[in-house]
Order: sequence, then structure tokens, then C-alpha cells
Amino acid sequence: MASVLVVEDDQFVRSALIRQLTDASHTVRSVGTALEALREVAHFRFDVVVLDLGLPDLDGSEALKMLRGITDVPVIVATARDDETEIVRLLNAGADDYLTKPFSVEHLSARMAAVLRRARAGGGEAAPSPVIRVGGLTVDPLRRQAELDGIQLDLTRREFDLLAFLAGRPGVVVPRRELLAEVWQQSYGDDQTIDVHLSWLRRKLGETAARPRYLHTLRGVGVKLEPPADAAGPVHAPGAEPPR
Repeated sequence: MASVLVVEDDQFVRSALIRQLTDASHTVRSVGTALEALREVAHFRFDVVVLDLGLPDLDGSEALKMLRGITDVPVIVATARDDETEIVRLLNAGADDYLTKPFSVEHLSARMAAVLRRARAGGGEAAPSPVIRVGGLTVDPLRRQAELDGIQLDLTRREFDLLAFLAGRPGVVVPRRELLAEVWQQSYGDDQTIDVHLSWLRRKLGETAARPRYLHTLRGVGVKLEPPADAAGPVHAPGAEPPR
């Protein structure tokens, strides 16, 4: 079953969705504002987000844009609006599906299953890579796990993708345009998207932009990941044999 974030300001609708999705064996968290939703996806992993457009602090279409800047979790827009132009605009802006209120939980569950199948199929196209070790950092793309000095890191899907991409090229300065193309699958975008994810990664790696250890930003050029000077472990890039 899926881990679901319900973003809905109507307490009655929200309670009904929580109850019905929980009865359907899904794990559910819920919030009533866009800012709360952004905090949730930054700190927890979700399989799908159900996003209402009529939020009190920020229009749902703007919330969708901000969500897409920090995560690629499937988003199903749920709203009373039924204008076709609006639907097309939201789908082009990054929504994975669209439901017009009122709808049944069976209908929602079917849409959730469909977007999750597409997401999992898309994530399974690339062949798994060998374990990557850079200093005290270990990244396992197959299991999608990362550890720092033997302690597992709690990363969002996009944070892991960014870390794995940089770790696979230790010491190489990767241009921001390449990061957008390879990690975000976008030909263009806002540099702030990269900066936000780098900031979160640095926090989880126990460093800051002012005092970097693994992640180094070269202004106007790009980003590189390399072992810190005090790291005990060597670098094992993909395909390299560790010392015996």
C-alpha cells in the first residue's frame, strides 16, 4: 500500500479522506496549507501527494510549482474546478493526474495505483550501479541507501538522486545545467532548486556552505563532491576495484 500526503484545508473533507484511505490500508499524513505540505515532503518520503487547489495560504497551482522544485513525488490534484484549460495547465506544470470533487475513495485509489505504476516503471529503466564509496560516504544505488561513517542517511528521493549522481563522479565539477538534465530531467530551470537541495544535503552530511566537507560549489561553474581532507576512507568510483 502507499504512503499518502493529503493536502486539504476543509477539515470535513480531510477527515473523510484520511479515514477512507486508512481503511484501504494506506499510510496517511495530512496538512491544511501549502507551506505545511512543503515541510512534509522535505522531511518525509511519500509515494503520492493528493493536493487541493483551494488552500488558504497559497493557490494550489503555485504550491504544485513549488513542490515540483523540491520533489518528483507523484501529485494528484483534487479540486472542485473543472475548467479544461486549467486542467491542461496543471498537467503541463507537473501534476500526474487530476480529480474533480466530489469523488469516491475507490476512484482516488485507482488513480493512485495508476500514477504509482507509471512512477515505478520510469524508475526501473536504468540498470543499477555498484556501491559508491567516497571517504566516509557510502551510496548504494540498487538499494537506494546512503550512509555517512556507518550511519544511514534519511534522504528524500531527489536528495538521494542528487547525492548519487555527484558521488558517481568524485572530484569532478558538474555544471548546474547537467544536474538539471540528469537529476531533474529538465533542459532548463531555476538554480534555486539545486541550491535548496544542496542546502538540505549539506545539513544531513553535517556541513555548511561556509564550511563544506563533501559538497563544494564553484560559483558560476558547478558542484563537485569529494572526500574531505580528514576522511579516513579512499574513493571507490563505480567500476573500480577496492584495495585488498
